[in-house]
Amino acid sequence: MGDDAFGPWVIHHLEEGWTFPPEVDVVDVGTPGLDLTPYIAGAEALVIVDSVKAAGAPGELRTYGKADLLKNPPPQRVSPHDPGVVECLLAQEFAGTGPSEVLLVGAIAGSTVKGTALTPPLRDAVDAAAETVLAELARLGVPGRRREAPGRSLPWWERSA
Repeated sequence: MGDDAFGPWVIHHLEEGWTFPPEVDVVDVGTPGLDLTPYIAGAEALVIVDSVKAAGAPGELRTYGKADLLKNPPPQRVSPHDPGVVECLLAQEFAGTGPSEVLLVGAIAGSTVKGTALTPPLRDAVDAAAETVLAELARLGVPGRRREAPGRSLPWWERSA
C-alpha cells in the first residue's frame, strides 16, 4: 500500500548492506496482529520499522519507545491491515515474556495507495531509518557490521517476473 511498504524497504536495505550477530533476527513480518507474538516472546529487545500517522511532513522520522507505545489504549482495528503491535506488547507484558526494550522507528506516510512503490520522501528516509536501527542495535550491544560488498538487488516484490 504505497508508503506503508516503508518497513520492508528498510529491512531489505539492512539485509543488503549489513550482517548481524546471531542473536539479532531481521525479519519482515508484514502487518501482524497478535500473530506477532511468536516473533517477540522471550526477546530482550524489539526494534520495529513502519510507516506512521503523525503530524509532520511525509518522510520525517519519528521514534517511539515502549512507554510511548503503551501509554494509550490500543486503537480499534478496523481492517486486517491495521497493525496489532500495542495489543501484542500488552499481551506479552501480561504473560511476563515481553521485551524490556522496544523502539518503533516510523516514517510519516505520504500516500497509501495500492502498489509497492514508495513516494520520494519515504524513499529518501530509508537510509536514515536504517541508521537509526543500527544505532539502536549498537546501543544494545549487538551492532551490525557493514558488508564488504553490499548487495544491490531490488526487493523480491519489485523484481519483474
